[in-house]
Amino acid sequence: MKIHILTLFPEMFAGPFSCSILKRAVDEGAAEIRIHNLRDWAAGRHRITDDSPFGGGVGMVLKPEPVYRAVEELRENTGCRVILFSPQGKVFRQETAQELAREKGLILICGRYEGVDERIRALADRQVSIGDYVLTGGEIPAMVVVDAVVRLLPGVLGGGEAATTDDSFAAGLLEGPHYTKPRSFRGLSVPEVLLAGNHAAVRRWRRKESLRCTLRSRPELLLVAPLGREDLELLAEIEKEEGPRPAFVSAAE
Repeated sequence: MKIHILTLFPEMFAGPFSCSILKRAVDEGAAEIRIHNLRDWAAGRHRITDDSPFGGGVGMVLKPEPVYRAVEELRENTGCRVILFSPQGKVFRQETAQELAREKGLILICGRYEGVDERIRALADRQVSIGDYVLTGGEIPAMVVVDAVVRLLPGVLGGGEAATTDDSFAAGLLEGPHYTKPRSFRGLSVPEVLLAGNHAAVRRWRRKESLRCTLRSRPELLLVAPLGREDLELLAEIEKEEGPRPAFVSAAE
């Protein structure tokens, strides 16, 4: 997958993309991540990319000309989808990452200052927000999206599709707890079911703990998660162990 990032601050990306899984994905050819300085497409000696807003107001607005030139050049014959980071965008979720991971390539537009000229939105195939809060620009959202998408590409994590199917949110639920050595640490022990070698029991325990974690921390996810008969039985067991569930979760069944 080819990923192009349009930004006024390319130096921000040096650290996150130069280590760990993202670096390995690039080194092994699973992803090609290119950081572009928007000023390279700005006209004039000073390569101005922003200007004051018509009608007055505080702050500066990103000009449309350099963004259009950059996107048109990069998108030509590449088939890349254009993503604009914006508070008006759909909130980025795991299913969004899965959808984007199936694309041939991406062009990510990082806004700055007070915002972008409204006409830039016409370039975007999709607008994305990573949450209901204000950041200084689109660079950090771009890092989030690249990390979430690249780890889903074939071969990046190893182990095939199974490497990501149990992730939190991958199946609509939070992931359950994990344990490693030592078996006992400061009076806290690993559950016996994980030590007995019964794979069916381990699978059932993990599913139950995934449901338990979701019920405790994000019960609203159960309203839309694809739950089977065994899941409902496990939820009933959890209810006996911990007390009644929130009313809206019970009603969803």
